[in-house]
Amino acid sequence: MDIANWAIGEYRAVSVLHLANVGVEVLGSENKPRTGKVTLRGLPFDIATDPSRCFVALGGGHLDNVTISVGGPARSIVFAHRLLESPILGGGPVGTLVAELAFEFRDGSRDIVTLRDRFEIATLPVRWGQLPFAAYPDGFDRLPPRYRGRYDDAGVRQTEVVQAWARDYWLWAWINPAPENELIAVHARGLGPAFVIAGVCVGTASEHPLRLPAARTVLIDIEAAKLAATGSTELNDQPLDFDDHAVETAPTVTFSLDVDRGVSTFPYTIPADVESVMQDELPGFGRKLGAVATPAFAHVAATESATIRVRNGDAVLGTFRWAEVRAGVESADGPVAIKLADTGRNWIRTEFVDALTHKPIACRVHFSSGLGVPFAPHGHHSNVGSDMATWHMDVGGDVRLGQATYAYVDGTCEGWLPRGTVLVDAACGFEFEPYRGFVNIDPDQRQLTIPMKRLRDLRRERWFAGDSHVHFLSTQGAHLEARGEGLSVINLLASQWGHLFTSTEEFTGEASVSRDGQTIVYASQENRQHMLGHLSLLGLKHPVMPWCTDGAEEAELGGALEATLSEWADRCHEQGGTVVLPHMPNPNGEPAALIATGRADAVEFLEANPYNHREYYRYLNGGYRLPLVGGTDKMSSEVPVGLCRTYVYIPPDEDFTYAAWCKHLARGRTFVSTGPLIMLTVEGASPGETLSVAPGAKLQVHVEASSIFPMQQLELIHQGVVVDSATSSSGARKLSLRTKVEIRSDSWIAARVGGPEYFNFTKHRDLWARGVMAHTSPVYVTCGQEYNVFSADTAEYMLTLIEGSLRYVKGLSPQHHEVDVSHHHAEQDHIAHLSRPLEEARARILARLQDHIH
Repeated sequence: MDIANWAIGEYRAVSVLHLANVGVEVLGSENKPRTGKVTLRGLPFDIATDPSRCFVALGGGHLDNVTISVGGPARSIVFAHRLLESPILGGGPVGTLVAELAFEFRDGSRDIVTLRDRFEIATLPVRWGQLPFAAYPDGFDRLPPRYRGRYDDAGVRQTEVVQAWARDYWLWAWINPAPENELIAVHARGLGPAFVIAGVCVGTASEHPLRLPAARTVLIDIEAAKLAATGSTELNDQPLDFDDHAVETAPTVTFSLDVDRGVSTFPYTIPADVESVMQDELPGFGRKLGAVATPAFAHVAATESATIRVRNGDAVLGTFRWAEVRAGVESADGPVAIKLADTGRNWIRTEFVDALTHKPIACRVHFSSGLGVPFAPHGHHSNVGSDMATWHMDVGGDVRLGQATYAYVDGTCEGWLPRGTVLVDAACGFEFEPYRGFVNIDPDQRQLTIPMKRLRDLRRERWFAGDSHVHFLSTQGAHLEARGEGLSVINLLASQWGHLFTSTEEFTGEASVSRDGQTIVYASQENRQHMLGHLSLLGLKHPVMPWCTDGAEEAELGGALEATLSEWADRCHEQGGTVVLPHMPNPNGEPAALIATGRADAVEFLEANPYNHREYYRYLNGGYRLPLVGGTDKMSSEVPVGLCRTYVYIPPDEDFTYAAWCKHLARGRTFVSTGPLIMLTVEGASPGETLSVAPGAKLQVHVEASSIFPMQQLELIHQGVVVDSATSSSGARKLSLRTKVEIRSDSWIAARVGGPEYFNFTKHRDLWARGVMAHTSPVYVTCGQEYNVFSADTAEYMLTLIEGSLRYVKGLSPQHHEVDVSHHHAEQDHIAHLSRPLEEARARILARLQDHIH
């Protein structure tokens, strides 16, 4: 008589020890199979531990038949078994008959079933793509390590799933067609290839013991005070540090859900302020992060009899019966509360349309339930990059701002949305009002239309928005994201990061123009050196190499200084390209020389702070005409393209082309924005233009700004000094001022708008926490025949930077032994080649100083 010697809940193991006739050697495997009291997919099995007699082998010259006594109620019986030989391995047919099982009831009736190769049983290992049709592996699909792992597992880590393959056995379940009838025994008869039975499990639960229903969503909350009493570790880590910026990432989630008869996704933090979402000051541009890791959501797929344990490391914080949770019972145990957050779902096709024209528009969108659980359009991520840093990751048109992940969609999308209340959070750049509101999904609903209201159409007014500084996207992905952000141009910059080269394959030497002509993507380069500086080379027709130079972290480890920024700029200009100094002014070495020699066509803000404003004004006050552009330096999905953008004015008599956009950018017909749309005219002249007036003239100035975000301070700048302003302490969507500026000498005039006292910006929720602001390029005013502004302080400052750069080139920079190499420039004296543009810049500044003295 077989002995029921181990049970877990409504499942008990039935020993077949006395029937065992073969040992582990029959498996022909180097891996030692699990024996003894083991749980397979949460079910108990008692497998003999004697390695010489642990399995029951039938067919293929082994036993012809055996009888396994059950002796009790059984709604299901699960076999842990394994085929030892298969015609499939030699190219034979699928479905070979292996065995017959006769299930005998107390009343004498029998239920007879068969086992077939690759149906109810299979060999191990099996080829990829040939899992059995009716049997399950002996373990569940699982999660990879959440935060750490081998480098070569990085790709798998992003999938957040590892498919189960049988390690030792295949599990097949017989479901009793007459559960009220007591089962006496199972008679197994081998009919074909040899197979082994390792263990048997009898269940009385009214469920299929192996088949999991689709996942349901649960909310988990852990009280910090109660958690402290458990002695467990904290649930959140400190923000990461990246390029001197505190990265506002979601709190690290150290707890997990352990499901004995099922699976769970990682738990993900959700915003705790769902009710106050409509009062957020940045609709469409992210959600505030919670301070700790809960409340959180997870998706659980489990049998009714499953048990969920919430763990923090090795500590069990709470234990819950899945049947109760799935039934809607809100449960608490220790510091943990858990409840079902699944109201059902519909597959919905959503369309985003211009509210005026009713035509579809590209945008980015975030959906979430009324409880804050995200629902991404199909093909997109609910939590991009697992809520961690995503530098250099291709994430398929997704972006994360604070606690919200957005999907870029080209007018339409489809996927699951929860029934009931759904938050729709959508944005399309700065010229459409973001849509943030609640809609209701009815049980029979299949369609949803979201109207997007336009604030202003700057393209119609001939202002074309572009991002001067984007990395890591594909060209086609950049087109989609440009449309979704209301951009006309994206400059996709290939570069080098140590031993990593990015976007090499995107370079074609020409613009990629969308079919409708609305977006242009130009793959070009950012060339970089950690001391002398970085340089964006826009519109290259041929690569300018080396891309980066002089070692970590820009160039290869142990690299030498091979080129200056000035040389790169010259080679760009030779091709008709445009040179931009990115992230003004750092790295702050050679930019002074580029500006002194006219090699820099523009300078870039990627964020606004007093330092880069001061540096920009310093050069303007020194008499250098420098157009201002905006770029994101997008290197992760924590930055949307165009969050800091350049608006370039192209006159109506010129077509919108990449060449025209760059030409007018270099002429200074620009303003930079991270939200507000700002317009400046001085006696009718716009940024980039020059007015010629008599000394003492009083010029009429008009500035206006409109924005999808609140603005507090609009300021007029004359020669670096605020001379007039318009203020709204509560935040306004429109600000304007009209004033007059008296001109005593050559000077420049610009305008800017931002937060209270300007620099107290509202912070975006991107990686850089950029402030909401806008700044125009200057209008230049001259009282003579030529614009002539000079500052001795600026000249001395620039000379000092040039001296430092020369000291670095001649002293610290790593160099090859001259006899070992022939450089790309083919000159004998490499140091002289590197020093020449710096010395040229110094000579020009000294000449200006001499002219000023005389």
